[in-house]
Amino acid sequence: MSNEKKSSGAILGAAFLMATSAIGPGFLTQTANFISTLGASFGFVILASVLMAAFAQVNIWRVLCVSGLRGQDVANKVLPGLGYVLAALIVIGGLVFNIGNVGGGALGFNALLGIPTKVGIILSGIIAILVFVVKNAKAAMDRVAKILGGVMIAVILVMIFIVKPPVGDALKNTFVPSAPFSNLSPAILTLLGGTVGGYITFAGAHRLIDAGVTGEKALDQVKKSSVTGIIVAAIVRVLLFLAVLGVVATGAELDTTVNPAADAFLKGAGQIGYRFAGLVILCAAITSIIGAAYTSVSFLKTFHHSIEEHENAWVIGFIVFSSIIMLVVGTTPAQLLIIAGAVNGLILPIALAICLIAARKTSVVGSSYRHPTWLLVIGAVVVVVSGYVGVTTFASNFSKLF
Repeated sequence: MSNEKKSSGAILGAAFLMATSAIGPGFLTQTANFISTLGASFGFVILASVLMAAFAQVNIWRVLCVSGLRGQDVANKVLPGLGYVLAALIVIGGLVFNIGNVGGGALGFNALLGIPTKVGIILSGIIAILVFVVKNAKAAMDRVAKILGGVMIAVILVMIFIVKPPVGDALKNTFVPSAPFSNLSPAILTLLGGTVGGYITFAGAHRLIDAGVTGEKALDQVKKSSVTGIIVAAIVRVLLFLAVLGVVATGAELDTTVNPAADAFLKGAGQIGYRFAGLVILCAAITSIIGAAYTSVSFLKTFHHSIEEHENAWVIGFIVFSSIIMLVVGTTPAQLLIIAGAVNGLILPIALAICLIAARKTSVVGSSYRHPTWLLVIGAVVVVVSGYVGVTTFASNFSKLF
């Protein structure tokens, strides 16, 4: 395979890795929950969160790929030792969320094929591990992300045709929501943290760096990859919104206690819909397991050469460890998820602020690169907004543990 083909595959693979990592089981649950209370106004939540996420991603991807440095290395250049702190936050958050992702895979298997939870946990872990056993693991990861991302889009599209959502009402409320902003803001911030927080912020950029898509000469490719990822993630969010809205609009009340996304599909299309939901949840879980494990280990491998030399083994170990914990715990580890969610909310403003500072440091991006001022300004606004919410959310959730 030519270098150009490899590069092209990595560009699209990075886009889908970021997009599918952002659409995990947690996202599906959050979406169904919020739609059940906000209805068509959830369209505005999607619009606002996608715009904020897009500006965060574009800033971070540009700085990392121009410099050719991973997130932790950029952070260490901004302030010595900061990269170790950032890496610790990413790896701890990634591990705990991966436990949830493995559990999500089990839910998917159960809805799709009726497989018991513990068996589903083991199967989810094995499928994700197989990706990193093959000779060219990164190329396999790219292909899996693209295929499963495509399956999710296709299945949700079928559901939309079945439930026939009120598209006009959804479009109107996307720009002029009927729900009060006080009800919309928590949903916007929850969705923002869940779709670009933690490891997700770096997943695509680190994949491009591993593929050698770096330097100012690669800016067009970086832009293409980041925009593609943002569009793919936005498409899945919009389609899922319409599919669930079509059910809620009929007056159906969702069971939000266990698996609201699957319940929406069940009430919208019966057992066929329930199986469809299982397939979507399973695809979302597998891609998120892969993305979390790969990106978390990418934050460790530059700290010691042995980690980089045995990267796949570390990724597999990460997945195995996540699966074992989920098996032992048996149910969603609520307290761990509360802590991880709070930490995840803090990572986005920290990571984005680091990259905005680095964008003006010649020791990071070189003397010839000029980061667009408008990107810096909008990025700073996202830092302030997400930082305020991240701190208040962390304080609120942390206090619940004691």
